Amino acid sequence: MEVTHIDVEAGVRYWEDATVNGVADEDGTLIPGRVGEHWKVRIRLADGVVEDWPAGTTADIHYKVCDEGQYWLSDASRQRQMKWAGYYVPNDFLCHGGRGYGDYIILEIDGAGVIQGYQQPTIDDEEWQVVEPAAQERNDG
Repeated sequence: MEVTHIDVEAGVRYWEDATVNGVADEDGTLIPGRVGEHWKVRIRLADGVVEDWPAGTTADIHYKVCDEGQYWLSDASRQRQMKWAGYYVPNDFLCHGGRGYGDYIILEIDGAGVIQGYQQPTIDDEEWQVVEPAAQERNDG
């Protein structure tokens, strides 16, 4: 199984903890990827590109998530292969440019959808649970 992406579904506590194009996102209406009370994005592991990020949009994100998030590793066809086994934010995957201590997603995303300071994380199999084929979901975006 070759995983190529992390799929993020994070319940954001304070939407105002982000700026989009230099403007404070007071009510969470500016940030790409918001679906209801969740921030749902798909990030390519090889280079930190947020897929389907609107061209020219920049964001500085410091979202408090605590244990209100779900995270999957998926393949190129969007098939979810592994689920984060922890209760907290997977720091190595979602904290680039700051320390999130398991409670925060910290990302600076440029106008091309690239996470600044991104370093490809190492996947520790002990921190991820394999999703059984019968239970695999497809992330259709």
